[in-house]
Amino acid sequence: MDTPDDTSQRLQARHLFWQGQTVAEIARTLGVKYGTVDAWKRRDFWDDASTVVRIEGHVEARLMRLIGQEEKSDRDLAELDQLSRILERTARIQRYGATGKEADLNPNIERRAEGRKAKKGETKNFLTEEQIEMLREDFHAKNFGYQVVWWEAKKKYRVRNIQKSRQIGATWYFAREAFLDAIETGDNQIFLSASKAQAHVFKQYIVQWVKEVCEVDLKGDPIILWNGATLYFLGTNSKTAQSYHGHVYLDEYAWISKFLEFRKIASAMATHKKWRITYFSTPSTLGHEAYAFWSGDAHNKGRAKADRLAFNVSHEALKNGAVGPDGTWRHMVTIHDAAAGGCDLFDIEALLKEYNADDFSNLFLCQWVDDAASFFTFDEMRGCMVDSWEVWEDFQPHAARPLGDRRVWIGYDPSQTADNASIVVIAPPLVDGGKFRIVEKLNVQGVDFQEQANAIKALCDRYNVERIAIDASTIGAGVFEMVKVFFPTVTGITYSLEVKTRMVLKAKQLISKRRIEFDGGWSEVALAFMSIRKTATGSGKAVTFQASRSKETGHADVAWAIMNALDAVGFADFDAAPGTGSGKSILEFF
Repeated sequence: MDTPDDTSQRLQARHLFWQGQTVAEIARTLGVKYGTVDAWKRRDFWDDASTVVRIEGHVEARLMRLIGQEEKSDRDLAELDQLSRILERTARIQRYGATGKEADLNPNIERRAEGRKAKKGETKNFLTEEQIEMLREDFHAKNFGYQVVWWEAKKKYRVRNIQKSRQIGATWYFAREAFLDAIETGDNQIFLSASKAQAHVFKQYIVQWVKEVCEVDLKGDPIILWNGATLYFLGTNSKTAQSYHGHVYLDEYAWISKFLEFRKIASAMATHKKWRITYFSTPSTLGHEAYAFWSGDAHNKGRAKADRLAFNVSHEALKNGAVGPDGTWRHMVTIHDAAAGGCDLFDIEALLKEYNADDFSNLFLCQWVDDAASFFTFDEMRGCMVDSWEVWEDFQPHAARPLGDRRVWIGYDPSQTADNASIVVIAPPLVDGGKFRIVEKLNVQGVDFQEQANAIKALCDRYNVERIAIDASTIGAGVFEMVKVFFPTVTGITYSLEVKTRMVLKAKQLISKRRIEFDGGWSEVALAFMSIRKTATGSGKAVTFQASRSKETGHADVAWAIMNALDAVGFADFDAAPGTGSGKSILEFF
C-alpha cells in the first residue's frame, strides 16, 4: 500500500510526465528510483490519459491548494473562480465524449434550437451558449482586483453599498455584471441614476460590450432578452420607477435629490428576498441625505439610545469590504485601493499636483465635502439639477440639430494645467424670467488649440449659435483667434478682479433663483461650482473668487465656461425675474 508521501510523489510525478518530462528526468527531480516511476506510469496508464483528463488533474491539484489557504488574496479568489469554470467546461466535454449528444456539451442547445425555429421578432436580442461563454470569459478576464471583490460579494450579500473614487470603472463593471446575470438567470435588471440620461450610460456600456465580443446588436428600451429578462434604464421619476421588480443598481446615489424618499421606491422594487440591490456612488456633501444612509445615521434616526447600532465606516474598516450591523455589505475604494487592485489608469503623482488637498480627498479618497466654505452650496446646485430627458421636451440629444433652430450661447474656458478645455452650450430663455439650460458640455482633453477651435466649430454646425464667449486672458487667446476666423463676433473675456466678481455674482443670482438647469447626472458641474470660494486678494484689500482647476473632469473649468457664456446676461434681468431662491439683491452676496 502506498504511504501518504508515496501518493503525493506519485501525483507530482504524473503532473511532471504530463508536462513533458521523461521518466528518467522525473526520477532525478523527485529522488525516486527509475523503476518506481516507470511502474507508476504503467499502472496508472499515464500515456493513455486524454487531454481533458490531464487538464483536470492539474486544475484539481491547484484548486485544492488554493482552497487550503487560510488567507486568500484578490488574485487567489479570481484564480479559484477561473479554475472552477475550467472544471465545469471539461466535465461537459467528457459527458459529450461518452454520449455524443451535443446537448450534453451545450446545456441550452434545445432552447437555442427552439429560438432558431421561432419567428424573427421573437428571437430579438438572442445569444447562443457559445456567445454567453465568450461574454463570461471576457467579463472575468478584464476585472481589476476590487471588481473581483464586488463579484464575490454579489454571491453572498443581498445589499451592497459602495463608496468609490472617481473614474475607477464602477458603472462599467456593474453594467457588465448585471447583463451577465440576466443572460445566465433570466432575472430582470433595473438601473437607476440621478437622471435618465445618466442611467442610459449603463445601456451604452452593455450594448458596446455585446457588440465587441459577440457582434450582436442589442435593441430596444427597455432591452428585452430572448430568455425573458428585461433591462430597465430609469431616472428618478418615481412614477416610472415604482412599478418594476428585479435586481436594482442605484448609481451615484449621493447626488440624487430627496434620496431617502427615492430609496424607499428603489428598494421596494427589490423587496423579495431573491432580488439584490446595489448602491454605489462618489461622495457629495455631509449635509446630503445619502451621508446619513452611508454612515448609519439614517438607520438610527428615531430609535431609542439603547436600540441604536454602532457603525464603523472608516476606510480602515471598509477597505476590504465588511458587513455592518444593519446587514449591508459596505466597501470603500479609494484611488490608492484601485491602484493596488491592478488599476493602472491613473498617474496619481500628477493628480496630486493638479488638485488641492480638499478636492483630491473628495474626488479620489472618498471623503464627503463640508460645503460651508463654498460660495455655491450643494443645496443651491441640487435645485438646478433636473432629469433633462424627462423635463426638456424640445431637446433631442441624439438628433443632428438637438434644439432645431433655437438660439444658444457657447462658453469656453481653458485648463490652467494642460492643453485641455471645457466647452458648454447654453440655451437662454425665450421669455423674461425663464431658465438658462446647459444642454451640452465637452471636456476636450489632450489636444492642441486648433482641435479645440474645431470642437467649437462642430457645435456651431449642430446648434444655432448666437454668441460665443472665450476666456482669452491667458492660454485661451490662441483659441480665441482661431474661432474669430469662422465666428467673427466671438467675445474675448479678459479676467480681472472686477470681471471675475461680476461673473460669479451673476451666476450666484441665477443659481439661487433656480434659473439655471442642467442634467442631474452631471455631478461634476455641481462640484465645479462648489469648489469656488470667496477669499481676500493678496493685499487683503479686496474680495475675489478662487477655485481649483483640473484636467480630469474639467472640474472648476466647466463652471468658468458656464459663467463665460452667462456674462451676456445683464444685471437688470435679475430684478424682473421670478425666483424660488434667496431673493437677495446682487450686492447682498458680499
